[in-house]
Amino acid sequence: MARPESDLNRDPNRILDCAIVGGGQSALATAFYLRREGRRSRKAPDFAVFDDQPEPGGAWRHMWPSMTLFSAANFSNLPGMPMPSYEGSKGYPPPGHVVDYLREYERRYDLPVIRPVHIDRVEYDEPTGLFHLHARPGSGAARPTSSSHTLRSHTWRARTVVAATGTWSAPFVPYYPGKFAGQQWHTATYPGPEPFAGSSVAVVGAANSGAQIAADLADGADVADVTWFVRHPPRWMPDDVDGAELFRRNRERYLAISAGKEDPGADSSLGDIVMLPAVRRARDSGHLRPTPMFSSLDEVTTDHLIWCTGFRPALGPFRGLLSFRGDAPSPQHPGLFLVGYGDWVGPGSATITGVGVHAKRVAAEVVAATRG
Repeated sequence: MARPESDLNRDPNRILDCAIVGGGQSALATAFYLRREGRRSRKAPDFAVFDDQPEPGGAWRHMWPSMTLFSAANFSNLPGMPMPSYEGSKGYPPPGHVVDYLREYERRYDLPVIRPVHIDRVEYDEPTGLFHLHARPGSGAARPTSSSHTLRSHTWRARTVVAATGTWSAPFVPYYPGKFAGQQWHTATYPGPEPFAGSSVAVVGAANSGAQIAADLADGADVADVTWFVRHPPRWMPDDVDGAELFRRNRERYLAISAGKEDPGADSSLGDIVMLPAVRRARDSGHLRPTPMFSSLDEVTTDHLIWCTGFRPALGPFRGLLSFRGDAPSPQHPGLFLVGYGDWVGPGSATITGVGVHAKRVAAEVVAATRG
């Protein structure tokens, strides 16, 4: 249940044990374990979740309507609460189903979510050992809520901080020379096939989002033409492999790493593209055909160009607290934790099913840090 900011500001000297920045699946899973820790011990951690969205659902609020999960609802669970079954799309839930699930998850566990509040910057104060979170009212990506009039610029203090901002707000577009005369989009802004009626569309990207969006457009009879550009031939997964199998393999990787063994790595022979029903249908009908990648935007003559080229971690508020040497960012101060950004944080950590084990570990570390 979302709380107005004023609830958190009644005591100007209040110091949170933990501030969780983000409102999606990673933030909620971490909050669940902190809440459970409070019920098991005499001293419950004092924490809050800061979400810049006006309603529950995280990035799922912004997915295109025909997008679906890679696995059935009964295998797409956050800790403690199964996702309700979904009857359509052969059991693969759409974004709206996930949003409803996350909303109910917040309500069921009475998670202290403050929204909409956008954390601009997080700083570490060496003398006190506290983090200062500088905030302004939330993103305004949707209508104000009944409590939004109470939200104002503010600074909170916390003993620990969990970064759970995900990647959706940091879309990546590679550089290519030349000029494209039409309208450019990204996976993050793709609205579904309707706005492309009568138009020609180029889709760039050889992974899941590229295949799904190209199939979505090809399946729409009103779209004049779809060209799917890829840098390498698409690597289709076997038709009987879905998110359940991917989770099993990520779980094996996590257990190996936790036991101090070498990371066995992802199974590169498995392929990259999950064969969801719509993707399989478009491939088998010949409507989903790869085209070798262009070398200049001057070569692209379609009306629209959709970049399905992935995302980067949305770590802007924490950049002053991270070291960027090596392959992945790492916290420079004890008490800052990262959850849900992909394999460099932990295998499967960016998925609904896989984030739980990582959230549980971080919650335990938060409790240890605040009680030490």
